[in-house]
Amino acid sequence: MPSALSLRALQAFEAAARTGSFVAAAHELSVSPAAISQLIRALEDQVGRKLFHRINRRTTLTEAGHEIMPRLGTAFEELRNISHELGGSAARARLVVSAPPSMAMGWLSTRLAGFVARQGPLDLFLRAEDDPVPFERDLIDLRLSYGRFHYRDHRIEEVVTDAVYPVCTPDFIARHGPLDSPGRLRSVPLIHTDWGPAAATFPSWPNWFEAASVAADPARQPGLTTNASRTALDFALSGLGVALGQGIYIAADLAAGRLVVPLHAPLQLSQAYFLTTPRRSVERQVVRDFAAWFEAACRDAVTRSAALSGALS
Repeated sequence: MPSALSLRALQAFEAAARTGSFVAAAHELSVSPAAISQLIRALEDQVGRKLFHRINRRTTLTEAGHEIMPRLGTAFEELRNISHELGGSAARARLVVSAPPSMAMGWLSTRLAGFVARQGPLDLFLRAEDDPVPFERDLIDLRLSYGRFHYRDHRIEEVVTDAVYPVCTPDFIARHGPLDSPGRLRSVPLIHTDWGPAAATFPSWPNWFEAASVAADPARQPGLTTNASRTALDFALSGLGVALGQGIYIAADLAAGRLVVPLHAPLQLSQAYFLTTPRRSVERQVVRDFAAWFEAACRDAVTRSAALSGALS
């Protein structure tokens, strides 16, 4: 009969896989890095499978390591919850959500109160970051990405396909309008968003003018440039120009009259938004509840913006 696996060795493996470092795992478990290495080697010998690649002092999970980490992470999370309960503290659901910076800081952060209020006690961690994200190291439960970013062994669901609309303040139209044709936009300050060479393809003003069958002269496009969607909208809200605002971000400002769409000429994004959930989190009720709420909120914002965008047209 095979001997039982060492709980200490399993703990060492889980910590090293989650943190991505033997040194970080050693710090977390209050042992030396050498002890972590010895425990993991003993575990590998016992199971007869290599769990880490060790190359030039760097360690990465092998196929076998990737296979067992999700279940092991869930098991140790449950053990931590049991420990809290036995210690007399109420167990609180833990949720780690990752989203692009503009989504996390300029949109999602202002909408979480409703979910938290109905969910009850909750430890929620909102991470603003770009792809790729370290699911196992930081125990991320949900990730919203623009485009189908291929995360191995995780469930990926399409959420919604958005569009961009030319938006500005009513006062900007009063000063520069009317802006009732694509050609008139060539002579006013435009707000540009540039994510850099590594970013996914995203609509720009030249794309918008091309779709509107209007020649755009890059040298004649005055305005401001930023590398964040949220900042571009802040510029527009300040009356500095016309921005291409994503429907998911502009619904509330359109409804309140802070922004208007002077010309109903939406340009659809080339990719959809996708929600990625690691296998260890798929069956957790708090994750399922948040995913359903989050997807509904995204779709509602996109739908409302599409309806409101024709108000001035």
